[in-house]
Amino acid sequence: MNHTEGGLVIFSANSHPSSREISKRIGERLGVELGKVQVYQEENRETRVQIQESVRGKDVFIIQTVSKDVNTTIMELLIMVYACRTSCARSITGVVPYFPYSKQCKMRKRGSIVSKLLASMMCKAGLTHLITMDLHQKEIQGFFNIPVDNLRASPFLLQYIQEEIPDYRNAVIVAKSPASARRAQSFAERMRLGIAVIHGEAQDAESDLVDGRHSPPTVKIPLLIPKEKPPITVVGDVGGRIAIIVDDIIDDVDSFVAAAETLKKHGAYKIFVMATHGILSSDAPKLIEESAIDKVVVTNTIPHEHQKLQCVKIQTVDISLVLSEAIRRIYNGESMSYLFRHIGLED
Repeated sequence: MNHTEGGLVIFSANSHPSSREISKRIGERLGVELGKVQVYQEENRETRVQIQESVRGKDVFIIQTVSKDVNTTIMELLIMVYACRTSCARSITGVVPYFPYSKQCKMRKRGSIVSKLLASMMCKAGLTHLITMDLHQKEIQGFFNIPVDNLRASPFLLQYIQEEIPDYRNAVIVAKSPASARRAQSFAERMRLGIAVIHGEAQDAESDLVDGRHSPPTVKIPLLIPKEKPPITVVGDVGGRIAIIVDDIIDDVDSFVAAAETLKKHGAYKIFVMATHGILSSDAPKLIEESAIDKVVVTNTIPHEHQKLQCVKIQTVDISLVLSEAIRRIYNGESMSYLFRHIGLED
């Protein structure tokens, strides 16, 4: 690896052993040892960070994966960034494969756009660049006033399909709802496969509480007609074929389990679920194990070793290669465009 003036330092946060594992893989690919840092929680649950080597004038990369304790993960990252900033690092790049709170990127009634708040906190702490992967909404990049590289995991998932599913030519890419149809279309076009969309999947509407929203206006205003849940149908032919459901996040698996049951009823003989981020919270492993899903394939952007022990259907794809290449290019001042080749607006 080339070196510019100053030097490269890679730190691994303390959120989860898997964070250090992926950091170690990245360091090995780059031929760089991980920097020395001590991150721990005191008895009063405060996070303390001690940088144990000089970072003055150096390019620092902080790798942080999101553990089950999301808020502690965020505080570790913010304090580490600020510690490097006050230690006069030349640049501080956060490598956060899964951006937390990314689902809270839209205003919902009297809620808040939490991902915007988190982006502001990262920038304020001293972050100068962010590397992440498959943001839940690409528009989240606009919440930052620093460069953001939103890498894609789809090449690794497509490679898995080609190498691990022998009869993938008899497969169809499935969107479990119209909202994920674009991602399914992107996969289908690259694999030269057909596409199917499950339409009418029930999504619970937000409850309208009597909290002032029903106060009548002084003039007559036309209102929207309430939505009715249509019957669940599959648009596309899945009979006698392998169904591959694609999405960006697998967290609450109820919708995936329901989609698998629907596909089984329509004749699919094998069902795969593929996603970038495998949060798999609560009793997701148990539900997957008992469902019609044959395999769940996710990347290691989020630690899920514990879930794999509970469910043998979960498999992992390593994406440390693209993260290490992104770090190398940023450190050497090379163009990042190669990592985004053939990526369109819908990807």
